[in-house]
Amino acid sequence: MDRAEQHDVTDGRTLVAGVDSSTQSTKIVVCDAETGQVVRAARAPHPDGTEVHPDRWWEAFEQACGDGVLDGVAAIAVGGQQHGMVALDEDDTVVRDALLWNDTRSAGAARDLTSELGGVSAWVDAVGLVPVASFTVTKLRWLAEHEPDLAERVARVVLPHDWLTGRILQQGNGFERWSTDRGDASGTGYWSAADGDYRLDLLDRAFGRTLEVPEVLSPAQAAGHTAEGLLVAAGTGDNMGAALGLTLHPGDVVVSLGTSGTVFTPHGSAIRDETGAIAGFADATGHHLPLMCTLNAARVLTAAASMLGVDLAELDRLALQAVPGAGGLTLLPYLDGERTPDLPEATGTLSGLTRTNATPENLARAAVEGMLCNLVAGVDALRDHDVEVGRILLIGGAAASRAVRQIAQGLFRAPVVVPAPAEYVGVGAARQAAWALSGEADPPTWALAIDSEYAVQPSDEQAHADVVARYQDLVSRTHGV
Repeated sequence: MDRAEQHDVTDGRTLVAGVDSSTQSTKIVVCDAETGQVVRAARAPHPDGTEVHPDRWWEAFEQACGDGVLDGVAAIAVGGQQHGMVALDEDDTVVRDALLWNDTRSAGAARDLTSELGGVSAWVDAVGLVPVASFTVTKLRWLAEHEPDLAERVARVVLPHDWLTGRILQQGNGFERWSTDRGDASGTGYWSAADGDYRLDLLDRAFGRTLEVPEVLSPAQAAGHTAEGLLVAAGTGDNMGAALGLTLHPGDVVVSLGTSGTVFTPHGSAIRDETGAIAGFADATGHHLPLMCTLNAARVLTAAASMLGVDLAELDRLALQAVPGAGGLTLLPYLDGERTPDLPEATGTLSGLTRTNATPENLARAAVEGMLCNLVAGVDALRDHDVEVGRILLIGGAAASRAVRQIAQGLFRAPVVVPAPAEYVGVGAARQAAWALSGEADPPTWALAIDSEYAVQPSDEQAHADVVARYQDLVSRTHGV
């Protein structure tokens, strides 16, 4: 087990735990329920791939719980990777490996479902989003069409965070029913954030028959208690958990640069976006979380470093040696297909290469600019819906890059704030656990530590505007979107 630093300084304080069950690992953070201070943390890895048996998540959770990480904890909540399809039979046995958000085999099913309901507008009206391969509803259609024998065994479908929450309660002799929350339910494709209810007709359309779905709990509601008295809160999706952990305010737009890239912000009402760029998700507080997601983020930098035969620190140095625009090089970073724009079969494109600009510095800069430009489109889509963009909060592994931080403020046309490094999904889940434990109307107020801030430099505005325009033109010419 990869253990983070541990401090045994509880001093009689009430402790709560948050679990981040992500694509790559399980991370647990234990926090002071009043202040949010992290007092200990741990993690354990998940297997790589786009499908995995949920038992691997439980094994990682148990491994991360070693050495008494949960000792003295009064409440726990799980923040999990969104959209994953966990299909269960009548006995709650897992029918097949869970298909994860980044599994694109259901791209054809997404196109079929969009057409069958009457197009993009009909889906946006129904559930606030347009089917893409990431969403659970498309994975269920794929299962029904390609593995009918397994599909015949399925009685109910839950999400990764639902499954792990239920497993904690089952092991603690406190399980009563499968449950979820508004945030994670809103990413299935068969629950409407605007209406606050399931669209079981869409689930039936996708799978061909009725399936049981988890009860949607209110934000501060407990999913149950273990026999030992541990409160297990509702939990939520990973993006909703990060929003809770960052204690966002109106005008705060998060750009998360992890395995995937996401753009999201709290909002008081559901957003209707027929382009499909912005999904009308709910958040974990009873409001909304319009969100744009890409498949390709931090791994773009890793791939570029590998191409150049350097480490990430050297990639940073090289990128900052090049001028904005990388001498005319533009990278479309669709290295694993893409979710936004919806191009699941796409590959990466490097355009504008000449003998003059073919340098390591320009390639490094083009990788950073290309990764960020795909997320600039998400921020601009929010602006198109009159959502306030006051500042950009840059989080995730790639936010540690000096080049990413310095280039971002120009491309996003907004001040960039880099919060202090933390496991924000886990912290957000812990904050939800503290909320459920408190019985208060609102979540506890936890302070956000800021690592650094970058103001927009007017002198760079035109150069960065040209970078974004050239990127968007290449997307249009290459893919027609």
